[in-house]
Amino acid sequence: MRLRHAAVAAFGALTLVLTIPTSASAAIGEFQYTYVGLDGSAKVGFLLDPPSQECITLPEVADPGASSPAHSPRNRTTSTATVFTEPDCEGDYFTLRPLTGRGSERLKLRSVVFS
Repeated sequence: MRLRHAAVAAFGALTLVLTIPTSASAAIGEFQYTYVGLDGSAKVGFLLDPPSQECITLPEVADPGASSPAHSPRNRTTSTATVFTEPDCEGDYFTLRPLTGRGSERLKLRSVVFS
């Protein structure tokens, strides 16, 4: 009888854990982009497991008056990435598919949001 109660309690606890919503979700994986460094050479920046539903202005290209926009994004996350031409997710935008989405050197960006 005790074994049955223990099994029911364990099953109930597992069910409860699976139904509790998790805290802020994240896009799992890496988002990569290329930007021009202070020395004038091409550098690769990345966001690892970025938060979802939150605008991220890329720090290396945040100031339009002081830097060129980033380019050549690679979305290797599990979420859709929407890239924007301006900081704070403003300006023109383009959507990149999860895991395989990519843009050429012509796709300029300064911020991104993940679904």
